[in-house]
Amino acid sequence: MDKILEGLVSSDHSVPVKRAIVKKVVEAAEKEVTEEQCQSLFTLTTRLILLGEDAFQRQIGFQVLDAYARYHRPEFERFFTKDFVLGLLQQGYGQLDRKDPAIIDYIHCCLRLLISCPSVLEIFSVIQVEVLRMVCERPEPALCARLNTLLSDFVQCIPRDKSGILFCQQLVRTISYFHCFASQERELREYVGQVTKVSTLLQNIWKADPATLLPSLQEVFAIISSTDPSFDPSIALASLVQHIPVQMITVLIKSLTTDQNVKDASMTKALCRMIDWLSWPLAQHVDTWVIALLKGLAAVQKFTILIDVTLLKIELVFSRLWYPIVRQGALTVLSHMLLSFQHSPEAFHLVVPHVVHLVQSLRADGLPTSKAFLLQFTELIHCMMYQYSGFPDLYDHIIEAIKDLPKPGEEKIKLVLNQSAWTSQSNSFASGLLRQAGKSETGKTGLVNLGNTCYMNSIIQTLFMATDFRRHVLSLHLNGSNTLMKKLQLLFAFLAHTQRAAYAPRNFLEASRPPWFNVGSQQDCSEYLRFLLDRLHEEEKTLQVLESAKPKAASPVDSSSKDPTVHTSPEEGDKSSLTPAETKPGNDRRTLIETMFGGNLITGIRCMQCNCISEKEEPFTDLSLAFCPPATTQDSPQPEGPSEEPKVLCQGSVNGGSEIPEPGLAKTPASNVHFVAATNEPPLSVPDLVNYFLAPEILDEENAYFCEKCSSLQRAERTMKVVSAPEYLILTLLRFSYDAKCHVRRKILENVTIPPLMRLPVHARSMPTQCSSSPSSPLQVDSPESSENLAKKLKPSQRDEEEKERIDGAEQINRGGESVQSVPYVLSSVVMHSGISSESGHYYSYGRNINGADGTQHPANHFALKGDLGNSQAECSLTTCSALSIPPEQGDTLSNSSQEARDWLLFNDSRVTFSSFQSVQNITNRFPKDTAYVLMYRKQELPGQSRNGGLMANGMRVNAEPPLQKELLDAIIKDNKLYLQEQELNARTQALQAPSSSCSFRPNGSDDNNPPGSCGPSGGGGGGGGGFNTISRLVF
Repeated sequence: MDKILEGLVSSDHSVPVKRAIVKKVVEAAEKEVTEEQCQSLFTLTTRLILLGEDAFQRQIGFQVLDAYARYHRPEFERFFTKDFVLGLLQQGYGQLDRKDPAIIDYIHCCLRLLISCPSVLEIFSVIQVEVLRMVCERPEPALCARLNTLLSDFVQCIPRDKSGILFCQQLVRTISYFHCFASQERELREYVGQVTKVSTLLQNIWKADPATLLPSLQEVFAIISSTDPSFDPSIALASLVQHIPVQMITVLIKSLTTDQNVKDASMTKALCRMIDWLSWPLAQHVDTWVIALLKGLAAVQKFTILIDVTLLKIELVFSRLWYPIVRQGALTVLSHMLLSFQHSPEAFHLVVPHVVHLVQSLRADGLPTSKAFLLQFTELIHCMMYQYSGFPDLYDHIIEAIKDLPKPGEEKIKLVLNQSAWTSQSNSFASGLLRQAGKSETGKTGLVNLGNTCYMNSIIQTLFMATDFRRHVLSLHLNGSNTLMKKLQLLFAFLAHTQRAAYAPRNFLEASRPPWFNVGSQQDCSEYLRFLLDRLHEEEKTLQVLESAKPKAASPVDSSSKDPTVHTSPEEGDKSSLTPAETKPGNDRRTLIETMFGGNLITGIRCMQCNCISEKEEPFTDLSLAFCPPATTQDSPQPEGPSEEPKVLCQGSVNGGSEIPEPGLAKTPASNVHFVAATNEPPLSVPDLVNYFLAPEILDEENAYFCEKCSSLQRAERTMKVVSAPEYLILTLLRFSYDAKCHVRRKILENVTIPPLMRLPVHARSMPTQCSSSPSSPLQVDSPESSENLAKKLKPSQRDEEEKERIDGAEQINRGGESVQSVPYVLSSVVMHSGISSESGHYYSYGRNINGADGTQHPANHFALKGDLGNSQAECSLTTCSALSIPPEQGDTLSNSSQEARDWLLFNDSRVTFSSFQSVQNITNRFPKDTAYVLMYRKQELPGQSRNGGLMANGMRVNAEPPLQKELLDAIIKDNKLYLQEQELNARTQALQAPSSSCSFRPNGSDDNNPPGSCGPSGGGGGGGGGFNTISRLVF
């Protein structure tokens, strides 16, 4: 039979004839055949299968072998022995090499025929040893794929135990040697299919024997972390990633990032090669693992690796976006790499030249997924252009290309950037000793307490949260200058863009600290604010004079004036001093401080004998609001003490800041904390204190007024009215009273209700009654004004019932021909003082971003700022300051929306947390020693109105965060790199010390890194003073 078959195969008959004869040979297998004939047939068919000249001969060989092996199983068992298999695997067959895939296919076929025979077990043992040897020889992908098919069908051939682990490791290393140099799609598909078969085998082994998984992954890392320049592992290793359980990410990344034996060079290589895996077409979860490793490295402060890898691979990752099969994973990695690389625009600017071409390609390719992908991509680009604004030459063509696509909101961009920063990655992999404090979830930067500098920190954060002021400061062109404004600009830039959780403002402290402030001692934040604003104002005035070729007569500062902010001197007469600011030309050269914080008050004194009125207009940057004295002491003589003009800038006490004598507390020992007794009367509110400040006052007896017309001391009425409302209204509550008897400064702990919205009466300027012999006399106010103490002897102002007129929805009245407008203000910031003395305690602040147009964005504000205030204002005179009340249902909406938006922030030195307006209102009830001290309100535009004045920066209105100037950007980039290096060095140092050091954890509420004399933390929720009951401890 074998001779017939051999002759048939080599004959010239047609294929159909040959097939018919082969069929007869196959059918003859059912008949009895001698063993010699069987052996001859098995030998012939083996030769046809392995050495056949064409596919037909190999097919005939398989058909005949299959038929005779099934019907003559014992004979085939004696033919296909373990020695025969061993010879095939070690020596090949004839001229056929042992590494030829045909040998594996032949063995695979024969094993199927012998599966039920006992002798197959011996063959399995031989194959177990041989496949391990074969894998160690780094076979080609085709042979590995055939081997995979064999082992998948006959798992008994897979090595076991230690050999099994070794087999998996060697198979992983074999995959790393797979390289495809084909250029045809068919060949590429075949290559990918072969690799997929091998990775599937490993997956099956890992599932059957989980003990082989971790050693296999260790081998993967050993391969990709190799720094051998002669070895470049194949990206085919990416095919393994999809088979690694996602649940193992945390364990594996922890093992990698915290292993001290892994050198930075090896980790860099490994990360680069993992990023290369994004090019593998069928891999899944590669982006997940890459991002997990990036976050893990950030969590242990290995920033050098992250910087190197990002700059090295960012363009390659971007190039993967052109290929639809891998673009989604590539975009995920690209987004993380760009968004987390926040210390410098370098990485983003590497890909900027390619953005427009990609956008155009995505628009044109017509794929259904391209549109959704384009939206994701453009959102990323918007985030990056927002993070690194100030490069119009680079971004103009990009903005033009994506102008018709949706743009994410500013809040969403900030949230994305904050969550992506390297320093915001939660370090769940390192021990407690390795954990580094990243930025809080607010995304805002704290200020390090440099030793009782909370007074400065709270003021700086308050000014920073004054949105329009901040934007204007950041938009000033001050390159090369060394002014205080330049230092403030740099500080604001760091607060906005640094990656540090808290910035240490050492340079600004040295430049802005008043000369009489003792280093390391607690100071009055209100006094510091006045000094700071005055310095900035005077500095700008000086620069204006130096830059002006012809100084104007109205511009020079009157050096003899006690008020450094006065920009008109008394000698200039009625016309210049009473010129409305609104009518000044655009080149009036007002300083930024005057523009943002400056208002004007007119103090009028009316002689009650002749009714002659003398008026004086003065500028102010804050109003110092005295508390109403108790009714029982209103008529009692007031003890003499330091006095202060509440409406004049920088007139506070040198030692303790704003002080007022408080006779009601004079007899109380200084060591006692005096709390206000509970009464049925409603608590004081900020509008009450403003009204008390503006209330008419009778001057008589020792404070009698010298009337020039009467030429004698006369009883007179003094009034104050605001004639120019500032953009930002700063109110200081005079809580630190001076006890003249005990010669101590004490704090008034009375709670004051803070309205989120209020209206300030602003009067139109009018010419005074001409009763003075001198043109300048209306501006000259006699000594009673300067010597009177601020605790006015009148009772708190009563609300007079007056006729109101509403003109086009604007709150306005005519009173004796005088026009009064009620200007709306919305609360922007509150500085709290925790403690019982101006020389001790702690300052912290609440704030939110709000500008002149933002008031109408809030539900309650929109309701309250409409022309019709409803019944809530029906009984209030527009000549008094009033809080805007909100209906209960509207209040609920405001409360809920505020909590959801979390637009209020608590700044407590290094710590910044989300808060709410409810916390601001209730803080004194929860912590009696924590009281509002300095408040900042923002003037609001009414619908249809435009805000007047100086929100112009370099000729442009500032309605958004200005782009960083190059000098500021360079400083921030330099400091961010320094910070990352500090973090990395610190992490390495602590990691080395960790094994030998005892484990100690600082409490969660700990403040700074032990600055000398630190104010320390306050209690939960912003309070702090309530936990201490002794005044002998000056700082806490």
